[in-house]
Amino acid sequence: MQRLYDFLRRHPTWVDGFWAVVLFGISVISGASMEESRGADLPALTVPVMLVLSLVVALRRRMPERMLVLALAVGLGQLIADVATMPADFALLVIVYTVAAVGARWASRLALTAGLCAAPLAQLRWPTEELSVATNLAITIFQAVPFALAWVLGDSIRTRRAYFAQLEERAARLEKEREAQAKVAVAAERARIARELHDVVAHNVSVMVVQADGAAYVLDAAPDQAKKALETISSTGRQALAEMRRLLGVLRTGEHQEAGEYVPQPDVRQIEDLVEQCRGSGLPVDFKVEGTPRPLPSGVELTAYRIVQEALTNTRKHGGSDVGASVRLVYFDDGLGLLVEDDGKGAPHELYEEGGFDGQGHGLIGMRERVGMVGGTLDAGPRPGGGFRISALLPLKPAH
Repeated sequence: MQRLYDFLRRHPTWVDGFWAVVLFGISVISGASMEESRGADLPALTVPVMLVLSLVVALRRRMPERMLVLALAVGLGQLIADVATMPADFALLVIVYTVAAVGARWASRLALTAGLCAAPLAQLRWPTEELSVATNLAITIFQAVPFALAWVLGDSIRTRRAYFAQLEERAARLEKEREAQAKVAVAAERARIARELHDVVAHNVSVMVVQADGAAYVLDAAPDQAKKALETISSTGRQALAEMRRLLGVLRTGEHQEAGEYVPQPDVRQIEDLVEQCRGSGLPVDFKVEGTPRPLPSGVELTAYRIVQEALTNTRKHGGSDVGASVRLVYFDDGLGLLVEDDGKGAPHELYEEGGFDGQGHGLIGMRERVGMVGGTLDAGPRPGGGFRISALLPLKPAH
C-alpha cells in the first residue's frame, strides 16, 4: 500500500486522468438515461461539454488557472446553448477547490465568485416551475453551499501548506546557522589548541636549543665529533622552531609573542591544584588517582588538564545548587583514562543531550577536537537520574 501511495503521489496527473474517465463515464450513462426517460435527443453539445469538463478534471493540477477559465467558458456555453446540468458539472466544484488550494490569488477569487454565482444562474436558467419561489431560493442556496465549502477547504489547504513550507524553511535556515556556528567553534577551538601546542613545543625546543648551544660552548676541548653532534642538535632545533612558528603562525593572528615568553602549559600534576581551586569556590570535588603516575607526552597532559577544567567549569555553570563532582585519573600501560562526573540537576536534560557546555555544544566540540588531536576517544552524556559524565581515554602514542 505504501508503494501504491508513493506512486500515486509521484503521478498526480494519472490519478486525475482516472477520475476524469470515471466522471465522463458517469455523465454518459446519466445522459443516456435522461434521453431515454424524456424520449427526446439531448442537445448536440452535450457530449463535447462532458469531454471538456472531464479534461478540466484531468489537467486541474498541471494548469489550474487555465482549466478554471476553460470551465467557466464551458459553463457559460451551457447557459447559452441550453445544455442542462449534468454529473460532468461536478468538475466546476473540483476546479474551485483546486484553484483555491494551488492557484494564483486572482484565480482563487475568481473561482469563489464564479462558484457562488453558478447555482443562482443555473436555477434561473432551468427553474423548477412546479415549486414556489421560496423553494427555488432555498434550492439555490443549498446548491451554492458546496462551492463555498470547496473554496474554504482549498484555501485552508493553501494556508496549511504555506505554514509548513515556512516551518521547513526556518528549520533549514536554523540548521545552516547551527552548522556555521559549529564550524566557527571548531575553527576557534583548533586555533586555541594550536596556540597552546605551539607554546608547549616552543618551550621544549627552546630548552633544547639553549642546552645545545651551552654544550657546544663549554665542550670546545671535547672531541670534534661530539662538538659537531651538538652543533647539529642546535641547528636542527633552530630549524624545527622556525618551521613550527611558520606553520602555526597562521593560526596566531592578532597575537605577538616575543622570544622568552614561552612557558610550560598546565599538565596532569596541576589537576590537583585545579581541584583545590574548585573546592575553594564552593564546589565539592572528589579527586582520586589510580595506577602509577609517570611522565606523559606534553599534548596528552595538556589535553587531560583542559578536559577536567572544561568539565568542572560546566558543573559550576549548569549543575545547580548543592552539586558535587568527582574526578578520576587512571594510569594504564598504554594511556591515561579520565572520568569526570557530577550529580547536578540544575541544567535542562536537553542541554546535556546537546553536549552544550555553553548552550550550543561548543564545549563538547572543543573536547572532541582536543582528544582527536592526540588520537584518543571521548564519551559524554547525561547520567541516569541527573548530572553529566565525561569519559576519555588518551593513548601514549597517537594511532596511525
